[in-house]
This record gives sequence, structure tokens and C-alpha cells, in this order.
Amino acid sequence: MVDMAQMSGEFSNETSGGAAASLNLVNRRKASDLTARGEPMVWAMGGSLAFGLMMIMGFLALIFWNGLTAFWPKPIDVVTMTSGRVIAGEPMRTEAYRPTAEALAALPANVRTGVEERGGFADRTLYRIGNYDFYGNDFEWVPLFEMKSVAQPKNMMLVERQEWGTFAGTVRALTVDGKTIENPDMAALDAAHDKARALRDKRIGIEKEGVGEVNRKINDLRLSVRRAEIEYGTGSPQMQAAADRAAAETQKLTVDFDRLTAEVQAVRAEDEAITVQAAEIGGEAREFPLSNFVRYYLANDLSSVQKFAVYLSRWWEFLTAEPREANTEGGVWPAIFGTFVMTVVMSLLVAPFGIMAALYLREYARQGRIVSLVRICVNNLAGVPSIVYGVFGLGFFAYVLGGSIDQLFYPERLPSPTFGTGGLLWASLTLALLTVPVVIVATEESLAAVPRSMREGSLACGASKWQTIKWIVLPRAMPGIMTGLILAMARGAGEVAPLMIVGVVKLAPELPIDAVFPFVHLERSFMHLGFHIYDVGFQSRNSEAGRSMVFVTALVLLALVLALNAVSINVRNRLKRRFAGDKF
Repeated sequence: MVDMAQMSGEFSNETSGGAAASLNLVNRRKASDLTARGEPMVWAMGGSLAFGLMMIMGFLALIFWNGLTAFWPKPIDVVTMTSGRVIAGEPMRTEAYRPTAEALAALPANVRTGVEERGGFADRTLYRIGNYDFYGNDFEWVPLFEMKSVAQPKNMMLVERQEWGTFAGTVRALTVDGKTIENPDMAALDAAHDKARALRDKRIGIEKEGVGEVNRKINDLRLSVRRAEIEYGTGSPQMQAAADRAAAETQKLTVDFDRLTAEVQAVRAEDEAITVQAAEIGGEAREFPLSNFVRYYLANDLSSVQKFAVYLSRWWEFLTAEPREANTEGGVWPAIFGTFVMTVVMSLLVAPFGIMAALYLREYARQGRIVSLVRICVNNLAGVPSIVYGVFGLGFFAYVLGGSIDQLFYPERLPSPTFGTGGLLWASLTLALLTVPVVIVATEESLAAVPRSMREGSLACGASKWQTIKWIVLPRAMPGIMTGLILAMARGAGEVAPLMIVGVVKLAPELPIDAVFPFVHLERSFMHLGFHIYDVGFQSRNSEAGRSMVFVTALVLLALVLALNAVSINVRNRLKRRFAGDKF
């Protein structure tokens, strides 16, 4: 007889085992359904996108915040220290630091206890004290525990100068036309400053346009004699005639040179007669030409409107003036202009080469191993370090091509090179070579996207292959080609490493385009915003002085690239709308 308890236990075990198996099956189905739907990957991809956007927005926020606030005028703090020493300067930033053991030992017991309670950390403030010609330093860290008092007197003036950086102090006297005014007000300073700056601008205009033009003509006459000597030989009649003509013209130009030099000296003497006596916070006073003052204001007595006016004035100077003080002050107009011209020339060079190469590879070349190998090489070129392109540009473009051009067309200028050194043309060609793989790949993809039926329809109507490419394929592929050009422009405008070798300089005395014949000077060196950032951030005598300029220049570079891309995107969108009804 079967034990009923045993049967009941077996039935219970089977029931519980079946329930567990069913539960496991349901769980596996849920896990399988979750994996099949791809939700974990969707979450991962969405998270990656969000993380990338956060990094981009953080980067842009950092650039925009530091760039837009760099020119806002700050007050001048007069700090009296526990030692009795007094300094005056603009507070730049405050940070925590760890004082040395010797500094801690010298502190009073209560201050030392407070520092130790913070884990050995204390606060300090960086002040821009300026007055480099007085102190030999622009910035000074002041620990908080060394500050006895901080005041902001309304008579403290901040002066931005052509030389020696900023000045912080007070103006004691103003001298104009031999008359001295003690403690002049702002109206008297403004009137005298306008006169002094007008004299300075007049002197610089005479030196650049007058004296500079005379020197250029004298140099051209010298080169004409040298050219006649090379072509016809030393002592030849042609050389002698050129020398006589040059001597006669040089004599006339020398008279003009002496007259202009005397005029410059007279204007300089009149300019130097307008001076101010200014004293730093310690009481040491010196006399300065008022024309050396670029901008000045009572830093602790400005209304909001006046602060905004100073802010706009600094931005205007930054965008339109030349740099000064080792590029840490002044403007970046030559760098903006050089970057723009180089990017445009690079685009004009890379577009035809890239498009023609892609057309041949896609439309004419017989597809096979050789074409595949060429495509692999083109793709690999995009991964070559940019500095390698710079070395190639210097060796081939500058030394080989440029040296040959100098020997053929400018032998009279040798050994001083004209095209045989770094310049705008070779820099643009180097960057065109660097970015041509991007244009080739984008153009090929755009050509491949044009429906084959359009080609066949055109050929069936009697058009030749070139006519089909010209009138059917290229117009419909142009939006994609413009995308490649936009990417090439964005990369080329931001490159720095190759430019350091093939043409960019710290300070360019002349722009690549000016009013001197032949107006466009592709052989000239130029300034570039990317190199300007590197130079100010890592090559200036005081990295703190160039800190704000780095962010402002980066902001301008981003704006320039965005402006160029916006123009290209607008052209691309117009082309897209033109063929909106076609399948592309």
C-alpha cells in the first residue's frame, strides 16, 4: 500500500520544481526581450551622446565666460599688509594654497591655529599690480593672513600704456605747452590726451606712409641696378645707365627723406612736450609722455555705463589694433586678417585639387587594385601628423619651389629670399595638402550618391560623359562637396604646428594684402590666431599677463571659424533647395 504522505511529498516537490522552472523561464524571457529590444545599448548610446554634449557645452562655456569677461574693468584694491607694506592692484583671483613651514612658523599663534584647522591650507589673492618699470613684476600673490586692511580710494587710476604694461597710481601733474596743472581733473586730461594721441598718430603716419614709401623706392632703385648687373654684366653700359638713373632718383628721394625726417622730429618734440607726472602707491613719481597712455580711468569711481564704455573700448581695440607688449596687450587685427586670408587661399587651392582627384577616381579611373590602393593611401594621409606636413612644406614648397622662383624671377634680391622662405602661399599650400583627403573622400561619397539613372538618362539623350558630369552629376553632388570643404576649412583654420614652420610669425610688420603694388603679397609672413594663442600662453614673459588674452583670442578664432562655416553652410543649403525634388 502506497504511503499517502510520501505521495503527497513527491507531488509537492514536483509542483514546486515546476513553478521554479516556469519562473526561470519567465525571467529568461524578460532578459531575452530586454536584450533583443536593445534597451541597454540605447541607454549607453544616449548616455554617450549626453556626455559628449556636456563636454562640448562645458568647453564652450569655459571659453565664452573667460573670453567675454576678460575686458570688464576691475576695481583697484589698496592693500595694507601686517608688515606695513602697501600695494595697489586689480584682484584677479583667489585660491587656497599650502604655506611653507617657515611661513607658518613666522605667523602669530592664532593665525597659525586657523591654518592648521584647515589642514594646513590658507587663502591668497593674485593682484595685478602693473608698474613693471617700477617693480620689475606685473603680478603679486598676497596671502589673506598678511592683509591688515583693504581699501578702494576713488582717486586710484588705472592706465594702459603703449610700453611697460599697465600703471596703477595717481596723476599729480599735467604739462601742456610749458604750462603745468597740478592734480588735473579728467576733463583736462582728456583734452590733452586727444591732442597727444593725434600728434602720435600723425608721426606714425609720416613714418609708415612717407618715410616707409621713400625707403621702398630707394630699395627698388638699388635692386634695379643689381638686376642690370646680373643680366648684362658688371661695368656694362646697361648697368651704368641703370646706376646713373638710380643715383639721380636716389638724390631726389634723399631730399624727401630728409624733409620727412625733420617733420617727424618736429612732431615728436611737440608730442613729448605733453607729459604727466604719475606716482605709484608708494609715492615714487615719474614723468611720462601722455601719448604713451592708451586708456585711463578712475577704477574705483566708474558707473555701470562707464564700465560698459571701457569694456566696449577694449573690445574695439582688440579687434582693430595691432598687438603690443609681446602680444599680451593691444589687438589681434593682423592675426585675424592673416587667419582669414590663409583660410580663403587654402580653400581656393584645396577645392579644385580635391574635386578633380575625386572625379577621376570615381568617374574615369578603372576600378581595381591600383585604385583601391590609391584610396587607401588617401585615407591614410588624413592620419599623418600635421607637423610632418609642415616639414614637407618647408623642404619642398619653400626651399625647392620657392628657391627656384627666386633664382628665376628675383635674382637681384638674393641671398635674401623672397619666396624661398616661409610665407602665406606655402602655408596655404601645406594646409591644402593636409586637408585634401577630407575633400576627396567627401566628394567621392557625394558623387556615388547621385542616382545612376540620372547618368544613364543624360547619356541616352546624347550627352557626352563630361557633359553628364558637368551638368548632371556635379550640381547634385555639390552639397556633399561643400560639406567636405567646410570640414577642411574648420581643420585648416585651427592648425598651428605646420604653420610654425612654413610662414607664421610672432609679429608681422606688414599685412599680406595692402595698398602697395601688386596689392596681394603671398610671399609675406603672417600672423595667425592659433599661433597667437600658443605664443601668448606659453612664450610670453609672464603667463599671467597673457592668461586672459588666450581665452579672448580663442573666442575670436571660434567666431571666425563659425562665420566662415556659416557662409559655406548657407551656400550648401541653397544648393540643396535647388535640387530638393531630386533623390539625393
